[in-house]
Amino acid sequence: MSLGPRSASEPAWFKSSYSGGNTTECVEAAFVPSGVFVRDSKRPEHPHLTVSAEAWRDFVTGARKASVQDLLA
Repeated sequence: MSLGPRSASEPAWFKSSYSGGNTTECVEAAFVPSGVFVRDSKRPEHPHLTVSAEAWRDFVTGARKASVQDLLA
């Protein structure tokens, strides 16, 4: 995936590979030194959330566990 030109201070935003296929249900994230930025991909100019790296790790771990549980149910 090409990110295109951007300034050194602009974060590199990415979408999950599990984002909605019709692109209407998506968030974007960007890793930054202070943690992780999270924003609505449909409104990138709006404010974003900032979470700690630990909170992001816990979120991703919880989401993975929920996905596995859904598959086993």
